Amino acid sequence: MTQPTPFRSLIDGFVESVNRFPAREALVVDGECLSYIALQGLAAKIAFVIRRHEHDASSLVALLAHRSKTAYASILGILGAGKGYVPLNPKFPVERTRRMLDLSGCGMLIAGTEGFQHLPKLLIEVNRPLTVILPDLVDASGLTSGFPQHRFVASKEMADNDSFSFRPEVSPSGIAYLLFTSGSTGQPKGVPIAQSNVRSYLQYVCDRYDLDETDRFSQEFDLTFDLSVHDMFVCWERGACLFSVPETSVMAPAKFIREHRLTMWFSVPSVIGVLARMRLLRPGCFPSLRYSLFCGEPLASSYAQLWQEAAPNSIVENLYGPTETTIAISNYRWNKTGSSEESVNGIVPIGWIFDGQECSVIDADRKAVSAGVPGELCLCGSQVTTGYWNEPRKTQEQFVRLPAAGERIWYRTGDIVQQDTNGCLHYLGRVDHQVKIRGYRVELQEIEAALRRACGAAQVVSIAWPVENGTADGVVAFVSGVDALDHDQVSAYCGKVLPGYMVPRKIYLCDEMPLNANGKIDRSRLVSILESEELPAPIAAKDEFIKITWS
Repeated sequence: MTQPTPFRSLIDGFVESVNRFPAREALVVDGECLSYIALQGLAAKIAFVIRRHEHDASSLVALLAHRSKTAYASILGILGAGKGYVPLNPKFPVERTRRMLDLSGCGMLIAGTEGFQHLPKLLIEVNRPLTVILPDLVDASGLTSGFPQHRFVASKEMADNDSFSFRPEVSPSGIAYLLFTSGSTGQPKGVPIAQSNVRSYLQYVCDRYDLDETDRFSQEFDLTFDLSVHDMFVCWERGACLFSVPETSVMAPAKFIREHRLTMWFSVPSVIGVLARMRLLRPGCFPSLRYSLFCGEPLASSYAQLWQEAAPNSIVENLYGPTETTIAISNYRWNKTGSSEESVNGIVPIGWIFDGQECSVIDADRKAVSAGVPGELCLCGSQVTTGYWNEPRKTQEQFVRLPAAGERIWYRTGDIVQQDTNGCLHYLGRVDHQVKIRGYRVELQEIEAALRRACGAAQVVSIAWPVENGTADGVVAFVSGVDALDHDQVSAYCGKVLPGYMVPRKIYLCDEMPLNANGKIDRSRLVSILESEELPAPIAAKDEFIKITWS
């Protein structure tokens, strides 16, 4: 009788690469190079501590770190211990991080040096005991006395453990990672991605691209951005080397690409615009690149052409996929002769759904529309998660059955697309007010909820602005119903509860909001005013605060 093939978990590819290429470079970060065997050694110490101090039923471990040696080793250690990881961003406000930690239910937290500044304030507000693992701290006695409800494990208690097994028994339905996206209620929304979801993605991508141990991958996404999973695990699946892009080079990485002779690039399209404005995209300037992937926001055809000229030996692809569908679920390969004509509104198509996954474009009655008719994109398949983390109502709204599609569950993306007669999908916009700002998915309602609390105003509108080639660089806000605003106080409050890219750059105080024929706030009027640049000159001390009286 043939034995069933064992399930391949997210970490298995890394372990196989350790066995095949122990001395090869696995990671270059902060100027330090780690071999596969060295990186596994760091991860084993963390995994052993997790196993030894397991005292709760949680299948998840939180990680407060940011693209450091400890961050990467911790992700591998968490997975190696048979757990799923919950990345927390040290750049986010403490209050937002605390909410994510509370919602995750984690009983363990790993913190790298970059998270230390937030740790005391975070720990004092957590209402349950935690085991806090500190690989970068020799002695945690100072924290122990200040936070007796928590247990601390410092590096002096983390012995080398070469015999640790990285072959945990992992269920296909077990959570590989839990990410929090912006939520329309003002609360972060958890998206659990199963081991089987991410394994389906890895299998497709590794089959699609001709990658091996000689490749050199970029890694510039925050670990709270699911595209970082591609960087790490496609790379380590093939025994290649991962190059963590320094913060100073994230938006202008031209020198980094050349110095490290990268062969696989992956970023949001905004990077192209920044490099173009800095005149750093000369034709032929990236000869080492073999693959250039872009995802996270619409890719302008002019940007794709600029990058193709800069990386003439590279295949350029536009990827698309909400977090709920595991990293990316469709792709379009750019070609310099016909892709410009195939682009709609100057935006590169999102292309074709991956093999083994399904899509349906539906109308308001959830019925499939014909080719050429715009509709909402719905997705189904092995990459699609089953719902939101402890959010049954929201899950029922977004994960639905479609007429004539049987019992299968489909994820409603909220993206408006149009499918041509060849099956190619073209992105047209959003059905709601969710936007992409610098590649991050943002619910404008979350920003508005914070502004209402800060201003005491009921009527608040936030708009992604400025927008260039389908990409927003920031947010501005309109407020009415109050006589005056203290911009510094409002910004300070927003900065405590929102990431920096969600804090409004300018606040316009209006006598009243413009309304449309249905009596609703006319967002399009606000956008047109921004586009026309007809806003009045500032009358307050700070440019960010402007009073408007509608004519």
